[in-house]
Amino acid sequence: MRVVLVRLSALGDIVHTWPLACALAASEDRPHLSWIVEEPLRMLVEGHPAIDVVIAARTGRWRRRPWAASTRSEVAAFKTRLRELQPDLVIDPQGTTKSAMVVRWSGAERRAGLARPWRRELMPGLAYTEAIQGAPGRAHVVATNLAMMQAIGETPPELAPPDGSWLLERVADRTPTGGWSTPYAVVLPGAGGAHKVLTEGTLAKVARGLAAEGLEVVVAWGPGEETRAAAVVRAAGNGIHLAPPTDLGELAALLGGAALVVGGDTGPVHLAASFGSPTLAVFLASDWRRNGPLGPRTAVVSGAADAPTAPSGSARTRPQREVGAVEILETARGLLVL
Repeated sequence: MRVVLVRLSALGDIVHTWPLACALAASEDRPHLSWIVEEPLRMLVEGHPAIDVVIAARTGRWRRRPWAASTRSEVAAFKTRLRELQPDLVIDPQGTTKSAMVVRWSGAERRAGLARPWRRELMPGLAYTEAIQGAPGRAHVVATNLAMMQAIGETPPELAPPDGSWLLERVADRTPTGGWSTPYAVVLPGAGGAHKVLTEGTLAKVARGLAAEGLEVVVAWGPGEETRAAAVVRAAGNGIHLAPPTDLGELAALLGGAALVVGGDTGPVHLAASFGSPTLAVFLASDWRRNGPLGPRTAVVSGAADAPTAPSGSARTRPQREVGAVEILETARGLLVL
């Protein structure tokens, strides 16, 4: 069987889909497995031991310039490459309009996606020939991804944390240098939305507290986050380092070598957890039970209200209380002694 897995983005969602790829590869009749991913995130898939073929898309650019000659050419080449796979089955755990578009382009007769309410958007259902029910209750999104094993007639396996060891081996020599030594902690000031980020003052207090524990502290940042990261470093004072610009591989190496990683509900937190790095996630307005980091050395501080127990395609909930630096540092110390 030739299976195509469509998980285009984002960083954390791709990490949370690794267990599904592993389960598919471990199935009784191991399929030939291809993964469709956005070009900037290709490194998170290429080289994965369960994946045979990786095809990169550029849907963001295509949507921004839909009538450009370059877009038409790229889309045509992408469709040709996709159809050359001759998939027997396409599985779409993402359930968005852009992923459903890729599903339709595949030309596969069998196209499986999540049923509502596990799927956030309504329209993608038009692209599927089969709607799969996710995990019952307010289960972790990894469990719902694993429920897609029903598309090949197999019972979903038990919940398994994502394993990023394969990626860590590939980037082990790429840790950026910036004047810090080991052991070091990484503080992540950014997140996918303003409702998910801690204040700069709180992050600065956390950084100072970690430095008091004998750790070098590195504030890492991604696109659009440098100004905020620099403000945290200034507020934290001497001895707190601003990471240099990093690509995805350098960021992975930085996270993999850390004695502790602290951040909000953001993709790099889930990546760090998959490496086995001690990882503390602070959830301010999203459900950690559904989207929290999974791994052997993880902890969560939540200021969010409890979400309903019914299945949902979204982890978003509402803030219930403030989370301060003291609480974060107390939880972080528990991870450091493990």
